[in-house]
Amino acid sequence: MSNWLMWMILARLTGSPIGSAVALLVFWFVVDRFTLGVLPDPLRVIMRWRRQEQLEQGLLHNPHDGRARLELAQLYVARGRGKAAVDVLRPTFDNGADDLQSVCAMAEACLQAGFVEQGEKLLAHAEDRDAGFRVGEIFLLRGKYRLARGDSAGAKTALEGFIKLRSGTVQGRVLLARANEGLKDDATAALLKDEAWAEFVAAPRFQRRVERFWAWRARPSRPASYLLIIVLVFGFFVAVVAPQVRSWSKTQRSGDVYTDPGLDEPEE
Repeated sequence: MSNWLMWMILARLTGSPIGSAVALLVFWFVVDRFTLGVLPDPLRVIMRWRRQEQLEQGLLHNPHDGRARLELAQLYVARGRGKAAVDVLRPTFDNGADDLQSVCAMAEACLQAGFVEQGEKLLAHAEDRDAGFRVGEIFLLRGKYRLARGDSAGAKTALEGFIKLRSGTVQGRVLLARANEGLKDDATAALLKDEAWAEFVAAPRFQRRVERFWAWRARPSRPASYLLIIVLVFGFFVAVVAPQVRSWSKTQRSGDVYTDPGLDEPEE
């Protein structure tokens, strides 16, 4: 059942097209929260937007605040604005900064903005400094952006290093599976997806919340099954329950007339 058809049926039953549209939006948002997790969290988006504005205003008054530049660049990268992140971090590096957080942030910003050579050099420099930084983040960044560029062989090497350092990662296995699919090794890819799902099931609850986005991609049949059940329940409500409720409501409004027995004419 398409969203358009669902909206038309719900609007006809409720008599409120706007209310029906809002209800459907809320419905699909709740479904997404419990399945794929594709839609952004509105509260988090608002908080990040407000924090970005605060940092931008702060840098206008104090352009030498390196921590603010780093945080603002990370927010830009999270929104896919790699070029803006590079511009924000450039003064930090012009002043000789060489801490691993700034190096990795600049590397990711460069890779996202398309400055591949500079990004790879920065990651190599960070690896020389501390290969285990943040339990393999350097290898994850390298593998993720190589995979996005279509370099499946290079991504495979990097992601294998990432899994060695972070053995329980679901994301790493799913990305490595995609790299193997790019190399036409479907058997290994399928095995890695099974391992990713097994790691997800065995993980503690707080870790499952973090890795759910990747776990559903390891086994997409699970959210698809949940989604089918939800749609069937919604379809049953629209086709069976809602018409009966509406008919009962109309009867209550127009068919029932109250008569006080005390006003009846006396019999002669």
